[in-house]
Amino acid sequence: MQTLDTGDIARQLADLKLEHRDLDVAIEKISADIRTDELQLRRLKKRKLRIKDMIAVLESRLIPDLDA
Repeated sequence: MQTLDTGDIARQLADLKLEHRDLDVAIEKISADIRTDELQLRRLKKRKLRIKDMIAVLESRLIPDLDA
């Protein structure tokens, strides 16, 4: 796994959060359509969940390890 500095992690985090918000909008728009493509909707929701997990991992990497 490649070691990233705090700046790189913060940039990736910002990009993922933006994509997560964009998927929110897309999912809402598709859900409102009567002719909803259920497969596409499921794929978008899965992608959104993967991004949420990636965000959590990156956020945890920004928290310094504290040895007790």
